[in-house]
Amino acid sequence: MATLRDVARAAGVSPATASRALATPDRVSADRRDRVARAAAELGYRAPRTEHAAEGRRLGVIVPDLQNPFFSGIVKGVQHRARSAGMAVLVADSDEDPHLETELVAQMGPQVDGIVLCSPRMSDQALATLPTNPEIVLVNRESEHLRSVIIDNDDGIRQAVRHLHALGHRRIAYAGGQWGSWSDRERRRALEIAAHDLPEVELVQLGHFPMVFAGGVAAADLVSASGATAVVAHNDLIALGILDRLRSRGVDVPGQVSVVGFDDVPTATHVSPTLTTVAVPLRQLGRTAVELLLEAETSVGAGPATDRGEPDLEPEGVLVVPVSLVVRDSTTVTAPRERHRPGHGPTDPTAASPGAP
Repeated sequence: MATLRDVARAAGVSPATASRALATPDRVSADRRDRVARAAAELGYRAPRTEHAAEGRRLGVIVPDLQNPFFSGIVKGVQHRARSAGMAVLVADSDEDPHLETELVAQMGPQVDGIVLCSPRMSDQALATLPTNPEIVLVNRESEHLRSVIIDNDDGIRQAVRHLHALGHRRIAYAGGQWGSWSDRERRRALEIAAHDLPEVELVQLGHFPMVFAGGVAAADLVSASGATAVVAHNDLIALGILDRLRSRGVDVPGQVSVVGFDDVPTATHVSPTLTTVAVPLRQLGRTAVELLLEAETSVGAGPATDRGEPDLEPEGVLVVPVSLVVRDSTTVTAPRERHRPGHGPTDPTAASPGAP
C-alpha cells in the first residue's frame, strides 16, 4: 500500500508539502498541488481521515546541548513556527557527540517528515552521507549537500572589532570556541579580515576553549598574560567566564580590559558589568529553518537583507540572518593605554601575585 512518503517522492516534493497538498490544498501552489494529486492517483494512495493531523506533521530537532541557551532559543523558534503549522516537534540532545548525532538522525528519520539539525559537530564527510529523506535543514552550519540557515558571522565580528577600535583598543584578543567548530572557523577568518582592514590593530589568538562558562575562566588568565586591552569571545558563555575570572583577579572591566561576547543570551544582562555582545536572533533562526522545511510559497529569504532583519538567500541555498552589536557596560569606556606583556616592559598591572586565584 502506498504511503504519503511514496507520494511525496513521486511528486518531487517533501512529505510535509504532500500532506498540505492533500489536506489543505489552498496552502500549496497549483503546480505542486497537481503533481501531488497525480502521484496519489497513480499510486492508488488514500489518505486516512486523520492524515492531516498525524502523518506528515512531525518535525525533529537535534541540538548539541539543550543547556546552552543558544540552542534553547533556537528550539523555541522551531516550536513556535511548527505549532502554527499544526506540527508536533520531537527534540533530541546529542551531548556534543558527532557519532550520536548520526544515530539520532537515523532514529528520527522514520518518525518525522523533516529534521532541523543545529550546529552539527559531525564532519563535512558525515554530513554528505546523511539520508535525503526526510529532508534535513542545517542551522549554524553550511554544507554543499544541505540547505542551511546561518548568521552573518563576518558582519558580527566586523561590528565588534570596529567598536573596540573606535574606543581606542589596538591589541585585541580572541578566545575561540572548541576545536573543529564550524562557527569558530568562520569567526577566526572574519577576525583576520577585520584586523587586516585596520592595520594598527594587533590580533592575539588565545586558542580553543570549551564553549561553556568554564572555558572562559580558563581563557581569562591568557587574556591577562597577553597584554590585550580587549577580548572578543566566541560566545557569551565564554565571555561570562572571562568576566567572572577577571573580577576574581581584581581586573577592572571595562577599565582595564573590555569584553565582547557573541549571541546575546539572556544571562548577558544579568551580570555586572552587563555584557556587550553581538545579538543573534535565535528564534528567527528556528522559525526560518521550519519555513525551509515547509517549503513556504513565499521565500523568507528572497532578495537581499533589509533593515527589517530579513535573511539573505545565497545562490547555493544558504539563508544568512543579520546580526547586530549591542553595546553595554563591559566596553563603555575609552581603552586604557596598551598594557605591557610580562618580559616586555613594566609589570602587567593585571598579573596575579603568587597564590592568587
